[in-house]
Amino acid sequence: MRGPHNIWRLIRTGATMERTGAMKQAMDAMEAPRAFRIFARTVVWPFRWLGYRGDETLPPLTRAITALGPAYIKFGQILSTRPDVVGVDLAKQLQVLQDDLPPFPRDVAIKMVEAELQQPISELFSEFSEPVAAASIAQVHKAVRADTGQSVAVKVLRPGIEKAFRKDVDAFYFAASLIEKFSPASRRLRPTEVIAHFEGVVKGELDLRLESSSASEFAANTAHDEGFSVPAVDWALSARRVMTLEWVDGITASDIDQIIAAGHDRAALGSKVLQMFLSHALRDGFFHADMHQGNLKIAANGDVIALDFGIMGVLDEYTRRVYAEIIYGFIKKDYKRVAEVHFEAGYVPADRDVDEFARALRAVGDPIFGMDASRISMARLLSYLFEVTERFGMETRTELILLQRTMVVVEGVSRSLDPHINIWEVSRPVVESYIKSNIGPRALTRDLWRTATVLARFGPKLPQLAEALLIAQTQKAPAVEPRSNRKQALWLVAGGAVAAGIGAVIALALS
Repeated sequence: MRGPHNIWRLIRTGATMERTGAMKQAMDAMEAPRAFRIFARTVVWPFRWLGYRGDETLPPLTRAITALGPAYIKFGQILSTRPDVVGVDLAKQLQVLQDDLPPFPRDVAIKMVEAELQQPISELFSEFSEPVAAASIAQVHKAVRADTGQSVAVKVLRPGIEKAFRKDVDAFYFAASLIEKFSPASRRLRPTEVIAHFEGVVKGELDLRLESSSASEFAANTAHDEGFSVPAVDWALSARRVMTLEWVDGITASDIDQIIAAGHDRAALGSKVLQMFLSHALRDGFFHADMHQGNLKIAANGDVIALDFGIMGVLDEYTRRVYAEIIYGFIKKDYKRVAEVHFEAGYVPADRDVDEFARALRAVGDPIFGMDASRISMARLLSYLFEVTERFGMETRTELILLQRTMVVVEGVSRSLDPHINIWEVSRPVVESYIKSNIGPRALTRDLWRTATVLARFGPKLPQLAEALLIAQTQKAPAVEPRSNRKQALWLVAGGAVAAGIGAVIALALS
């Protein structure tokens, strides 16, 4: 329930924000009106002493969010994917939010596993360790299967986490409604929609069956990617609150000293991380959207291993083609084509001037291409690109914002492995390969084939569809001549025949 019962939680939140200095920072990011700022801080100030102190070594907002607990940490992580809402600077600050929290007792985890899998722990695992990692939503234990002796990683939700998140999400909705009511200027940021987006993401993470499904799909997509691997899901030992994966050993991608000591080629690893991400986004339209160093391991053979599949990005085929053409256009410095792609996709309103937009894009691209190779940044280019498109009236597209944020993170990982990486040179072969396969005659033939296949499915129904159309037209407009109705029915049948013909021709060509 979203109502006045949330006021106490909001007072505690506001007091913590004020005490840590995060209140002013958040107001600045949201461009809150002066009157609203004065009102909010006046209400909160008397309760300042109720706020949590937090870690004084952290920046104000990060300090406040970390002190407020798991739901706020996760909310901050989601907001870091929305620079359109909180601003670029604040989004960067939120990206450093860490999920490291005190673990809950092993005995509690065992009881949850037994309840979810409906078997005694001794029948499931011959060993079940203390927590090896603990985050805001779940923690991980290393275990050994009792029947096979295989080492596995068992992820267990925090006890009571669903209820705790529901309470905090209710408070977030209540706060969003107050902000929209008392600060009309903030409505352009759509606070309630932002909370709804957060709620959807968290609901997915609170059901580990969905994460298991994402891990399984990601593993299937990347099965033939040389040098990249995903742990296999053990479905027999997974449920709503428990997820079991094969155990993988490796060096965390952030531990550069160990990577060097192990003799790994850091330049090759940096290129591999970036190319794999682009390949997954463009080829599959399904990419790891939380690909920071903590979620990547380097195996002894040099493979990159991905972990934690709670946040995944999805791009439809058309968006992937648009994204590839935009990147390729920048690589080729063909700003007119980049501008045309934006107009063709409907990203920029048709009443804007395409040549003026192309000139604005040149102002984005040329300075970046003039930089030293080690400083060239695709993430920076995408950030500038969104600023320009916003000036030209482009509406916020959540899937592209998530893609941009992940690109920033992945680029950071690649640079930490190889500080001298040339982002464009590494990206070029992946983008060019996608362009050749998906834009041009071959892609057109494939699209026509798919269209014909869909239309051909209706072949047996064409007579009934034609008859239904005739009856409907007769009932709606009895004055219309039957000849006209027959003509429409004939066009319908002819369309189906043409579709079937196209399919046959393409089939012969492909064979």
